Amino acid sequence: MFVLHDTQILQTLYKSLEKRNPESIKVYGAIFNIKNKNPFNMEVLVDAWPDYQTVIIRPKKQEMKDDQDHYTNTYHIFTKAPDKLEEILSCSEVINWEQTFQIQGCQEGLNEAIRKVAASKTVQVDYVKTVLFKPELLKEHKTSSNDKMELFEMHKVDDNNKKRNFSSMFLDASHAGLINEHWAFGKNERSLKYTERCLQDFLGFGVLGPEGELISWVVMEQSCELRMGYTIPKYRNQRHMSQILCYLEKYLSQKEIPFYIHVADYNVAGLQIMKNMGYMICPCGWHQWKCTPKKYC
Repeated sequence: MFVLHDTQILQTLYKSLEKRNPESIKVYGAIFNIKNKNPFNMEVLVDAWPDYQTVIIRPKKQEMKDDQDHYTNTYHIFTKAPDKLEEILSCSEVINWEQTFQIQGCQEGLNEAIRKVAASKTVQVDYVKTVLFKPELLKEHKTSSNDKMELFEMHKVDDNNKKRNFSSMFLDASHAGLINEHWAFGKNERSLKYTERCLQDFLGFGVLGPEGELISWVVMEQSCELRMGYTIPKYRNQRHMSQILCYLEKYLSQKEIPFYIHVADYNVAGLQIMKNMGYMICPCGWHQWKCTPKKYC
């Protein structure tokens, strides 16, 4: 495996991966961000060029300073040749098996190679599979050029039939504590730092309640996935998440930013929201392998 540096080659790879969506969507989205300022300081590895079979996105070495920070130490993988992946993953120059890290991808076929290599290196694997959703088609939308200054108003009626005002806003790092507290994959100091970084570098959008408190939100991460979605229980079943996603679809489509979402299969309400909005269920699924060396277990 070797690192691609040339801007034009990265663009060619990006276009090639577009044809392999949704299986390639993790690396596809990450390369989009690498081409656009690369805020997470990532790099692209391929096994060959131009006839590549495997693509791996990882942070540059200087980013992976904390051996137990699996949020930063994340590898995104796409392969056309899962039978050859075991040899690639075994290479210490490609994956640092001495650290705790994550592998994310949208191919169930990655599982066998990851588990075989992990077992050979006495590394524990915690596996999560969820439902992957993506828009069926990217549509053209006309939105204001005011960008982050643009707000839209939403109204609900309380038990006393009095109109209550809800507003929306783009989020920043000051919201990280609340978001991390309610993130199923978070709730710790390392995830808090990761959430702050996502909010500093990528899109976060939410709804404010009548008292100006954040009640519903979604945050984008380094592979263009919309994650950390949550609505405070008191405000559920009021279509706040649907309105956030509707707005983001228009905003991201206008700016030609790829995006996708994963939802746990037990999250019945979340699955229904995505289906009601016309998002496509991708049969390949969303997969995450958290790999922890024995010394950190």
